[in-house]
Amino acid sequence: MTQLHLIDAIGPFFRGHDARTINWSKIPWHLVPADDGAWWTGVRAELRVICEKAAAWGFNAVSLDDVAHLADHEWLEPELRERVKAFRREFAACFAICAEFGLQVFVTMDVMSLTPALKSRLEAEKADKVAFLAQMLDSFLADFPQISGVIARIGEADGKGVHDEFRSELMVKTPSQARELLKSLLPVFEKRQRTLVFRTWTVGAYRIGDLMWHRGTFERVFGGLESDSLVVSMKYGESDFFRYLPLNKNFFRTKVKKIVELQTRREYEGCGEYPSFVGWEYEKYVRELRQSPDVIGCMVWCQTGGWVPFRRLAFLDAEALWIDLNTFVTIQVMRGSLVESAVRAFAKERGLPDAGALLELLRLSDEVVRELLYTEEFARQKLFFRRVRIPPQLQVYWGNIFINHSIKKLLTHFVKEPEGALRAAARCLDRLDQMLVLAPQAGVPVADIQFMRDTFRLLALAREYYFTDFTPELEAKLREAKRDYKARWPKRGLHARYRVKLDFKPFWLKRRYLGWALELVLRRRRGYRIIDRLLTLHLLSMIYRLIAWKRPHWIPGFAKESAMGVDVVFR
Repeated sequence: MTQLHLIDAIGPFFRGHDARTINWSKIPWHLVPADDGAWWTGVRAELRVICEKAAAWGFNAVSLDDVAHLADHEWLEPELRERVKAFRREFAACFAICAEFGLQVFVTMDVMSLTPALKSRLEAEKADKVAFLAQMLDSFLADFPQISGVIARIGEADGKGVHDEFRSELMVKTPSQARELLKSLLPVFEKRQRTLVFRTWTVGAYRIGDLMWHRGTFERVFGGLESDSLVVSMKYGESDFFRYLPLNKNFFRTKVKKIVELQTRREYEGCGEYPSFVGWEYEKYVRELRQSPDVIGCMVWCQTGGWVPFRRLAFLDAEALWIDLNTFVTIQVMRGSLVESAVRAFAKERGLPDAGALLELLRLSDEVVRELLYTEEFARQKLFFRRVRIPPQLQVYWGNIFINHSIKKLLTHFVKEPEGALRAAARCLDRLDQMLVLAPQAGVPVADIQFMRDTFRLLALAREYYFTDFTPELEAKLREAKRDYKARWPKRGLHARYRVKLDFKPFWLKRRYLGWALELVLRRRRGYRIIDRLLTLHLLSMIYRLIAWKRPHWIPGFAKESAMGVDVVFR
């Protein structure tokens, strides 16, 4: 069975994107010029760097965005159609560069992306959207014989930060619709002898929202499907790219070919601003995956993911050392190497003076991330809300550190041994001091470790707030720490810092009632309870819509505006 080792390569398309917080989920098409020759020359030059290094490290395929902007159709708005024609010409040159290095090309798509004109025409014609999509893909694959396949995402649409003529919407809402979609699209790929990589990632919306972890939904979509053109792509856990998640058991269900999604630019762990090493974590998953003969490779996200201010680009920026290290070690582990051997090989390639010091620094960093970026006792708990597994990380999200009374109440509810959490924080600060000593020996940037130490000192101070009695002195200490952090780490160039959001106003729901509410709406097993079927999956959606209409100020601005918005969870 041919192995597929995919890596994303869209980094060059973000050059010149100067927003403080960038949506890294796909190419920012509204900023991509159709006719700027110098810009495209720069993109091709950087893509060549990526392809050369990726192929040398062991990848055999790259992913680029996206079908909607490369598929020509007579119903497109005339001006946009001219832009699409220019994109097709420029991307053909990009595809040729990938082929030079023996890399297959896969193009991403959302199911489905439409412009206002396309949407209006489909509605006016009362056209079948799935049939339209199948015809469009057939034409696209015919126009680009150099494309090896398409990567389809059905469970997430464009976030609120996407500004483009094409907007993707969640079209697939049930397992039966997902299966019918596959049965309609696979004949196109079989005829063209291409591969459809079908992602199970969802954000919990609609009945298909539990596809990534629910065995019944997974079986209803993929059970009995036989096609050489189908590969199912799954994140390693039952949530997003977090730690403390067991390997998804759906890797061992049904006989369909599968690849595992791994992220080396850790969107919830600093995006490469400091060492957030994944080697030992991924080695464990890979060892388990060897028990499944249907797993044929991986999809590594090294430049994609998250709404963050951090902007180091793998392969392209010298400052992206930690992302490059994660990426190199990940593909070597996938190909059978041990972590220690892979780290030593990377140190040799980069000319780092002391691989032993680097390994020790990475071990300490791994401990610090697991015990201070996360709160271990909470992170190890299996919690589900409606169709999503609750992330094991509460107080840090993308580029934000939240220190507020609601987080304090939640953590004190779930963490029964706060003394252990406080001791872990103190121990991690000692580990960070040790890392500062090791960094010069290892030949890695000391400034990155200093940034990590200062950021994690804030997290340790926040933990003191979470698990001890509140005092005005502690509030003053946190406010001063925030001011010092902002002064020491101003935003500049490739460097960015976290936003620290302090709010000490008492949370409106008393602790006793909060505990009752959490026990009611959260469950500790995958299967749905009767109360879930009666309340959380149906009635709660109506309650949320009523609150959003009558009391919109009850919903935090961050939750409403980030990505697709929290309302999608209640669909």
